[in-house]
Amino acid sequence: MSRVAHGDRAASLTDALAGLWWDAKGDWKRAHKSAQQGEGVEGFWVHAYLHRKEGDQGNAAYWYSRAGKPVCREPLDAEWSSIAAALLG
Repeated sequence: MSRVAHGDRAASLTDALAGLWWDAKGDWKRAHKSAQQGEGVEGFWVHAYLHRKEGDQGNAAYWYSRAGKPVCREPLDAEWSSIAAALLG
């Protein structure tokens, strides 16, 4: 996982990145709340990942669609890394 998961949470993280940070810390509920607060495709993408992780494939598919992304089939840790890399630019 990226630097987002290993350090202290920076105040400058977007809601989508904060969602990934909380997920890496093992707090799905906070991760989901952060992703929900994130507007636009970044928040939708993290939201999709989180619902996929929880096993709610139908809800995940809806959020992938909102994010303009195909439903991910790669392992969850690989998807987390892909999203983090994309959001960190």
